[in-house]
Amino acid sequence: MLLQKPLDNFRNFLYTQYFSDGIKITIGVLLPSLIFAQFNLLEIGINLSLGAVCCSIADTPGPWLHRRNAMLITNFLVFLVALVTSIINQNPVLVGIEILVFCFIFSMFYVYGARASSVGTAALLIMVLNVANHETTLNSYEHAGLVLTGGIWYFLLSALFSFVRPFRYARQTLGECVQEVAGYMRLRADFYNDKIPVEDIFKTLVDKQVLVHEIQDNVREILFKTRKLVNESTSDGRLLIMIFVDIVDLFEQTMATHHDYEIIRKRYKNHDILPAYALLIHKLASEIEYIGFCLIHQVKPRKHAVKIEDLDKLKKQLDELEKAGISVLVLKKILVNLRHIFSKTNTIFGYFDKESFIKQAKSGSTDHDKFVSHQSFDFKLLRNNLNLKSGNFRYALRVSLVVFTGYLVGFLLPVGHHSYWIILTILVILKPGFSTTKQRNFERVIGTIIGGITGALIIYFIKDETARFVLMVVFMLITYSLQRVNYFISVLFMTPFILILFSFISSTINESLAVERIIDTLIGSGIAFLSSYLVLPSWESYQFKNYMLDMLKANQKYLDAIFRRFNPQNQINITEYKLARKEVYVNTANLAAAFQRMLNEPKTKQHKAVLDVHKFVVLNHILSSYLANLSTSLQDSQMMFNADQQKLFRKSQYYLKLAIEWLSETTHEQEFVHVFEGVTETNEDLATEQLELIVKVSADILKITEKI
Repeated sequence: MLLQKPLDNFRNFLYTQYFSDGIKITIGVLLPSLIFAQFNLLEIGINLSLGAVCCSIADTPGPWLHRRNAMLITNFLVFLVALVTSIINQNPVLVGIEILVFCFIFSMFYVYGARASSVGTAALLIMVLNVANHETTLNSYEHAGLVLTGGIWYFLLSALFSFVRPFRYARQTLGECVQEVAGYMRLRADFYNDKIPVEDIFKTLVDKQVLVHEIQDNVREILFKTRKLVNESTSDGRLLIMIFVDIVDLFEQTMATHHDYEIIRKRYKNHDILPAYALLIHKLASEIEYIGFCLIHQVKPRKHAVKIEDLDKLKKQLDELEKAGISVLVLKKILVNLRHIFSKTNTIFGYFDKESFIKQAKSGSTDHDKFVSHQSFDFKLLRNNLNLKSGNFRYALRVSLVVFTGYLVGFLLPVGHHSYWIILTILVILKPGFSTTKQRNFERVIGTIIGGITGALIIYFIKDETARFVLMVVFMLITYSLQRVNYFISVLFMTPFILILFSFISSTINESLAVERIIDTLIGSGIAFLSSYLVLPSWESYQFKNYMLDMLKANQKYLDAIFRRFNPQNQINITEYKLARKEVYVNTANLAAAFQRMLNEPKTKQHKAVLDVHKFVVLNHILSSYLANLSTSLQDSQMMFNADQQKLFRKSQYYLKLAIEWLSETTHEQEFVHVFEGVTETNEDLATEQLELIVKVSADILKITEKI
């Protein structure tokens, strides 16, 4: 069996989109300065590099069309802001007004999503870097023009990377998605290890599901919003879409393995069967992980981890237990589900075989567009957020006031010639939520201190310019490769590379610059952290009820979709069912992420019943798993429901309805699925047991909702 070694993990990273982006940004930023420095025109090169840096901020993961538009808008805004700021930067009053106005306007870009907010960040970055009145031979128009030219240069470089290998980016992202699903499955194997508390496993699983959802959403954006991939007549585009569709189905199969693991552990504690299940799940996870590895590395996978004999061996162990008089019904159900996962991985393996792929290839679906979110850029959205009830509005006001405060501190106090680092630190650290600001604050301060000391030591001990240059390039590459993966490591290497860069620009730069940068960072981080407490704070507990409501409605809709899907009258198609399933994944991830953010807030600002809130999160995750389990069973047996089972269904719907009404504090009619008439066929034992579990957890959700 071929297993990935630790070295393979590093090798894997070298093939990811993050490392590719790191190479692209390093080339885009470094090359202009390097070329013009050869002609003693370093100042021109630095301005070009500055434009490239700003443009790269908007070059976030996603379909090329969105990245293209974001970079073009960024270049336009950066040009205007650079021009205005460089014209007025000798007048502190005008600069102060500009900071107040621009910080508010560009921070409100958060209303239009993450990509729009990155455009606003780029505009604010160029403003901050022009606040100080630098010594320069360029006038304002020349400076702004060079910054624009640098942005255009980076845009063309990014376009080249995208079009030379159009499927590479999609393959990398899909490969990472597949590996995250494998990681989720590997965590589920811990349920069969009685040394790990079930509650701890649930917490880890919910956190992992947040990551799985984020990357699945990213893959949807890239695959379904890229016309070349969706309409691709050759095998490459169809291959990626088919693998992704099956991986999402496989993820549902993985969730469908949920049972009462406390009971399972007690019942089979004195037998060796549970470790065998854990081993098989780990093998299946390795198989899936290997598929992701092959996608990233663009190699054809070979079957290597699991064979049908592994499943048959486990079946024999179950038969022996059953002969000994031990009930193994629940373990048989789990084994059936594992067989489905095994079959699904075999199907995906078959896609890589040309002849098999041609037989299995599906025609392009017209429903792809329904599975991706569409960001509205209507002005009404901005206008509706111009009030203190809006978290985005409060954040924009906070940024405006706090950055202005940082500017005053830097202007009035003798903190060095690079005090614009104070407001740069504030901009980087200050985020809409307290927990993100807190985390960024810690990472920024510690990373800057360690990086500053490292940079100072390099400048002091390494006098050879070639060695310094090599170190600077390596540090740049690490910084830009990890800026979206690990912010702390990124900051750790960013500080020494900036210090080394300054040492090339000015011969008077020495280790004292590191001390100055650390002091400025400490001042900026202190101001940002205090402001998150004092200036229009936005606490997660105040908004948590909305996440809970959305989660309940999504689970109710999912339950509704499952029953309608298997209605003899076929009231719902597969697309509607998958959309309901996707809503559950989205809201599970949103709820879990919000809960984690709340835990990082001051205890006085957290929800009073934080343990009950955690139980609510876990119960909804369990309900989603039970529903996935039910859906899988129905699909396998093609069963229908009798009258008693329909009553259980309506009972569960009723509990969820009451929970929704309790949270929303309203009473209104809910849509219910009609009772299926003329249904006689049934697989009573399986369906009834699963429906009883769904009713029980729905009732528990209602109880915990009333407590909260």
